[in-house]
Amino acid sequence: MARILASHGAHVIVSSRKLEGCEAVAASIREGGGAAEAMACHIGELEQIDGAFSAIEARHGRLDILVNNAATNPHFGPIQDTPLDAFQKTVDVNIRGYFTMCAKGAKLMAAGGGGAILNVASVNGVIPGLHQGIYSITKAAVIAMTQAFAKECAPLGVRVNALLPGITDTKFASALVQNPAILRSVLPHVPMGRVAQPGEMAGAVLYLVSPAASYTTGACLPVDGGYLLA
Repeated sequence: MARILASHGAHVIVSSRKLEGCEAVAASIREGGGAAEAMACHIGELEQIDGAFSAIEARHGRLDILVNNAATNPHFGPIQDTPLDAFQKTVDVNIRGYFTMCAKGAKLMAAGGGGAILNVASVNGVIPGLHQGIYSITKAAVIAMTQAFAKECAPLGVRVNALLPGITDTKFASALVQNPAILRSVLPHVPMGRVAQPGEMAGAVLYLVSPAASYTTGACLPVDGGYLLA
């Protein structure tokens, strides 16, 4: 996602919990002729979000695009067995973190004349995943959050859309992708019959945050190999 935005002229701020990993991605973008910097920010920690937005405003004076692509899923098992600490961590990152990022992002964008926010939700927000109860609940909340922000922020010139990925071969989803039993149960419900690669999400992100989607807000776009059709 960061690389495709940089390749189309965006100055990208690569942000996650660990600065080293962010800097590695930012450096690779710069080596390819793009503009990028790294910034550590754990969106489960509100003070880190405050610090990130203060730094962005101080360095750049504006924000045009925000892609919320953080998530956690510490509990994989029966929903009734969800530990309270796992419940709270999932809500703090997946809901409170996204909400705070959207609110601060919308304010900074509105002050600069507008912008676009893209929330990465999940097909699990539409059809809850087995043994992924609290994660699915939070992703359903992200869909509703996207639509609420879209409705209220449109007059400010801020568009807010969501991406709904299907099962994708990422480190985050490795517990699913690398489990043959889970794949045997999931893939029959994916008409395209395979797991997505991370780069297959990038085109949808580019569209939704670019002027090509200038009349699109509140959209929740599945990129799922047809999973939600099955």
